[in-house]
Amino acid sequence: MTLRGRMVMVLLAMLPFCAWAQQMSNAYGSNVGVEAARKAAAAAVAEAKKNGWMVAAAVADTAGDLVYFERMDNTQTGSIRVAQEKARSAAQFKRPTKAFEDTVAGGRQAILGLPGALPLEGGIPLLADNKIIGAIGVSGATSQQDGQCAKAGADSLAKSQASK
Repeated sequence: MTLRGRMVMVLLAMLPFCAWAQQMSNAYGSNVGVEAARKAAAAAVAEAKKNGWMVAAAVADTAGDLVYFERMDNTQTGSIRVAQEKARSAAQFKRPTKAFEDTVAGGRQAILGLPGALPLEGGIPLLADNKIIGAIGVSGATSQQDGQCAKAGADSLAKSQASK
């Protein structure tokens, strides 16, 4: 293989690691309030209900501390803590938890040693006025389905902020 070919292979192999390395450039803003947190969680739960999934939804402030939590009936109890940890991880590291999942899937196991970095999709930072005000974490379905629900929650908050 030529030198150029090897360089291309190395660059392609590094692509999964770029996702975790890049935090959102957004500054932290004021912490998400309980009413906004409740609305984001409600939108996440509504997405789950629409699809027949049972989930827990947690909303954390910028430090990763719990602001609001909701668990649908019959959701596995293990999802309580996982949802909270997804929210905490997304808030503290200023990136969706899917970035960590993609890094592990790409072969970068060292990320598992980073305290608080949960490598499971379903945690997404929440934005208001282009600043991170907290994060939402969803657990109970597959990682991809959790991510879909978390996105619905984050999007509902963004829409309500845009209408103000």
